[in-house]
Amino acid sequence: MSEGSSQILPVIMCGGSGTRLWPASRDSMPKQFIDLLGENSTFQTAVQRVTAPQVFLRPAVISSNDVRFIVAEQLAQIGAQADIILEPIQRDSAAAIAVAACHAARHSPETIVLVIAADHVIDDPAAFAVACQAAVEPARQGHIMTLGVVPQYPATSYGYIKPGRAIKGTDAYRVERFVEKPNVETAEGYIGQGFLWNSGNFLFRADIMIEELEKFQPAILEAARDALERATTDLDFIRLHEDAFKLVPKISIDYAVMEHTERAGVLPVSFQWSDIGSWGALWDASERDEAGNALRGNVEVVEARNSLVHSDDILTTVVGIDDVVVVAKPDAVLVTSRSRSELVKELVVSMRAKQRPEASEHLRMYRPWGWYQRIDRGSRFQVKRIMVKPGGRLSLQKHYHRAEHWVVVRGTAEVTINQEIVVLHENESVYIPIGSLHRLTNPGRIPLELIEVQVGSYTGEDDIVRVEDIYGR
Repeated sequence: MSEGSSQILPVIMCGGSGTRLWPASRDSMPKQFIDLLGENSTFQTAVQRVTAPQVFLRPAVISSNDVRFIVAEQLAQIGAQADIILEPIQRDSAAAIAVAACHAARHSPETIVLVIAADHVIDDPAAFAVACQAAVEPARQGHIMTLGVVPQYPATSYGYIKPGRAIKGTDAYRVERFVEKPNVETAEGYIGQGFLWNSGNFLFRADIMIEELEKFQPAILEAARDALERATTDLDFIRLHEDAFKLVPKISIDYAVMEHTERAGVLPVSFQWSDIGSWGALWDASERDEAGNALRGNVEVVEARNSLVHSDDILTTVVGIDDVVVVAKPDAVLVTSRSRSELVKELVVSMRAKQRPEASEHLRMYRPWGWYQRIDRGSRFQVKRIMVKPGGRLSLQKHYHRAEHWVVVRGTAEVTINQEIVVLHENESVYIPIGSLHRLTNPGRIPLELIEVQVGSYTGEDDIVRVEDIYGR
């Protein structure tokens, strides 16, 4: 990158499970991949926010191994490309930013890096791009910049930043101090003193962040650098080395660096911003009707105000109550007050302790070839609906404890059973005996949909022996 260039390398952090937005967000499909506010997911809108070629370089996405195919699929849906870096185990933001800085330094030590979260919502992408460009000059001067949002109300779910002395020749300021999430009274005082919300968007020179990590968190830098240097390429993914990455301490970038460095800077911004950290925050960010209700899906309300009601399946009704959140999924229903919706995280912890699968898994489970959805399950059977994308191919596999019956309801299926290959069309079926080597492929141009009936002594997902898999699983 040339000395005068203003191009920025965007890095999108795409981890986390979003438990406060259960039951819509679960480990199998976290909130950043769900279309909570429109046709696209917040991850997709985050990518689109940093694709202007005159401002941004090709982005990098740092994500977990478990959602790698969701990342790739959603990038393809919006026609975007990115370097996808996979964390083998979950760590906090300091690890991701250390990897981002080392990744950027490979291009040039002075590369300007922008780190953003995949689950944040910003109402004005053009204003965001302008703010990023305005933060470049103080970043070039050696400041680690963050975007400080002018508060809209005394929020208790965000950290705050107190701006200090102006940074010469820019609209930015040195950070006087960071403060944790306050109560309402304290937040009101912060706003009166000119504090800003800490948006968690960072912009810095790669070498400056590396220097500060070396000073305050050398163990993080060493392990992250080693994990990147020993990374391997798998399909379109960059896999960080697992043994090296395990040595990275689990800590946020705020605690690791930002609260210690003397190089912290902040640029005030006034666009609408939210991290969608709860159902209450989603209500704040949603379009609402004249009664203040954010309604989506198969819902009806009477004499209800200032509520969020979502359902993608069964008819969900709310009558005569205000300020509530009601979210209905095929396998779970959430009812809570809007003001206390952050307690959903504690509910999920409780359900996980009781080993309730609904805490982490959706009925519809996404795979690189498409998805499957459980319809019914008993002691010796399970019924699923399966969709295979055009060109999609399941692994060549076998089961020791179950036989399967497949009935095609849409599209064309190419089925391999041992040495035989058969082609099935709508309303045709096939039987897969226990122990048979088999594979399902969609050779057509439209999605393949079929009903699968499993019968046997055990129907768990771990009764799969993969012999060959084009997705490298």
